[in-house]
Amino acid sequence: MTDMLNLAQQAVEHALQAGADYADARIVHLRREELIVKNGRLAQASSPEEFGIGVRVMQGGCFGFAAAPISSNGREGLARDVAHKASRTAAELGSAVVEPTRLAGSEGHVGEYTTPIEVDPFAVPIAEKLETLREAEASLEGASEVVVRKASASSRREEQWQASSEGAAIHQVLVRCGAGIAATAAANGRVETRSAPASFGGNYLAGGWEHVTELKLAEQGARVRDEAVALCSADACPPGKRTLILGGSQLMLQIHESVGHPNELDRVYGHEVDLAGSSFATTEKLGAYTYGSEHVNLVADSTVHGGLDTRGYDDECVPSGTWHVVKDGRFNGYHTSREWAHRIGEGRSRGTSRAEGWFNPPIIRITNLSLMPGTWTLEELLADTEDGAVFADTVKMWSIDQRRLNFQFTCEIGWEVQGGKLGRMLRSPTYQGTTPEFWAGCDAICNADHWQLWGVPNCGKGNPMQVAEMSHGAAPARFRGVTFVDA
Repeated sequence: MTDMLNLAQQAVEHALQAGADYADARIVHLRREELIVKNGRLAQASSPEEFGIGVRVMQGGCFGFAAAPISSNGREGLARDVAHKASRTAAELGSAVVEPTRLAGSEGHVGEYTTPIEVDPFAVPIAEKLETLREAEASLEGASEVVVRKASASSRREEQWQASSEGAAIHQVLVRCGAGIAATAAANGRVETRSAPASFGGNYLAGGWEHVTELKLAEQGARVRDEAVALCSADACPPGKRTLILGGSQLMLQIHESVGHPNELDRVYGHEVDLAGSSFATTEKLGAYTYGSEHVNLVADSTVHGGLDTRGYDDECVPSGTWHVVKDGRFNGYHTSREWAHRIGEGRSRGTSRAEGWFNPPIIRITNLSLMPGTWTLEELLADTEDGAVFADTVKMWSIDQRRLNFQFTCEIGWEVQGGKLGRMLRSPTYQGTTPEFWAGCDAICNADHWQLWGVPNCGKGNPMQVAEMSHGAAPARFRGVTFVDA
């Protein structure tokens, strides 16, 4: 650890000598592993590894960034070369500066953070992991209509060393695992897929291989298989306006797209327009805008246990924290960075600036953002809901406009509420709306016993695009007056 931290500190010193007013350096050693078993065969086994250094400087009010890979026998002069390149970049771009960059305050934090784990995923033998996946994939057998059976697992370990000209010296080890199963059935002229515990690879948490074990994927196989087959003959969810109850894995994506992305402050100021749109949540709304009903409390928390963005510090060396994005339905706070915080009169960043790997500069990213639980049990909520309402879960596809205002989501599965219970199965429930109207319709949320974190391992943002990971906690919740359309 000391050698890498020294290398980062050397890069900072070289940047200052080259004329930088501020500098930070970040070294990243990343290991990943992806395993997929499909229809009884190993379909993917990859284990890429990355190791490099990125240096960011501010010089004359302009950022400059440079990066390079680290090899075991080529570190001589590396810190100097990368630092000088970053400084030259800032100098060359300086003539284009319209408004000089200002950094919100931050002390030179010194510290360490390591994700709590019980079982190191990279210490578990591959044979043991594959046996777990083969058992999970085999549990999907038993129906001739099922044409694709898949079980997958993913592990990630990122070790970071950070230093800054303000005296920051930080070491972090961030570990996460994820796994899931999916069955695709073909019958009656239809092809339908059912996933567990969520679509797009399952669920992911910060932690070790114990998370994969605790998912008990093989115990869910028969249900997933049977639901996939049943969806092929299920009635389509009828169009019209009615009550919607969203399960946690679908509500997770609703939070991500209609609350997380709109309150990234760089997006609000148009820094993101060229790739993924801007935001309707403009700054005059902060503190005054009704984002949802009084039941809606959405909390950003980069300290919550198991969150994919749970860490000690962000990639600007700012400590992790917690705050309300929406409090009792009122818009309360943005995701910010040191570069953008002053735009809304805040003296410090919220600590939500991160980069993908060593080869990108940090940008504002959604952290762990959760809908706080209410007081209902699911049984009570269903009993209190009128016939004809729809319970829907597990995203299938979605679309949202460039301001994160108008959206449409299609789920893998739904059920009609009948007599206070889940009745007939519905295929491809598709609902649409506008963000504030949708959240204003929330009148009940299940309690903490139903609440859990759902991981997003593939959030894209930026140009060139960067991928980041975060989690969203949710329990089933009820929304009134939602418009359903034909899928």
